[in-house]
Amino acid sequence: MNDKRGPVLIEMDEPSGVSPAEAPPVVDAPELPDAAAMQKVAALAARRPSPLARWFWRLLLALVGFVVSVAAWDFVMGLLDRNPVLGLIAVVLVVLFVLVLLAIAVKEWAAYARLGRLDALHRASDAAIVEADLAKARDVTARLSDLYAQRPELEWGRTRLAERKGDVFDADGLLALAEMELLQPLDDMARQEVEAAARQVATVTAIVPLALADVITALTANLRMIRRVAEVYGGRAGTLGSWRLTRSVMTHLVATGAVAVGDDLIGSVTGGHVLSKISRRFGEGIVNGALTARVGVAAMEVCRPMPFRAARKPSVARLVQRALTGLFSGLSG
Repeated sequence: MNDKRGPVLIEMDEPSGVSPAEAPPVVDAPELPDAAAMQKVAALAARRPSPLARWFWRLLLALVGFVVSVAAWDFVMGLLDRNPVLGLIAVVLVVLFVLVLLAIAVKEWAAYARLGRLDALHRASDAAIVEADLAKARDVTARLSDLYAQRPELEWGRTRLAERKGDVFDADGLLALAEMELLQPLDDMARQEVEAAARQVATVTAIVPLALADVITALTANLRMIRRVAEVYGGRAGTLGSWRLTRSVMTHLVATGAVAVGDDLIGSVTGGHVLSKISRRFGEGIVNGALTARVGVAAMEVCRPMPFRAARKPSVARLVQRALTGLFSGLSG
């Protein structure tokens, strides 16, 4: 009786003539373009100066202001002694300049106050939903209606909200009604601003070959986009307020790693096979435009007086598709 336990040898009918050394190389997947411009912009906007640097700039500003004030005082007093008429003209000019500075300071303070009002509404709506408090929800709805009392494009929504809010007896339903009637038209306006900024950044990155042109364009376009998104929702951010808002948005994106990922957005716009047919510069433009749209969505979430609940949060892929579809196909063709 044969013992069948043991190794089994299988002989091939025709030995293969291809050795491992002669096998064709494995083709790697095409590398996605880098979003260098947007990553530099995010790092620049999100970087916080050290305490020593902050004190340096504060003391330098105070010193320069003190020196300029003393020099202006000596100049005006000396001019009054030499020529009273010219001295009075100098006094009037200095007073007007100081009034303009005060007006700028008041404007910046008002901008901070408007942004603080939006933040307070955002927190109050979250608290009303978490606690399911109808009284708090009605207070948030009234404050939201007062915030947009001077917006003609929201008059119809305010009227519908006033007519229907008496029929809603739960906090979630009342806030959802206010969100759909008052904030949904503003969401559409904010989407248009985000799409315009993404299109601009992508076009300049793809076409302009100058060094640092894409970084400067991305920085200015994102600053302008965030400021306009804040104005859409009633923020009216000033110069300092816009920079503070931009830094908070960019800090959030850097912390979550959102500015380092662009491949999920590219596939929704062009597809991986198309990137291999167009130039590297066009691919970078698509990535930078996609990340600009992502910054815009974050700005909408920060500036919106209520979180996205009843209304759907804008899809970054959809924004990129609407902003860039057809743009690079025409350029590549």
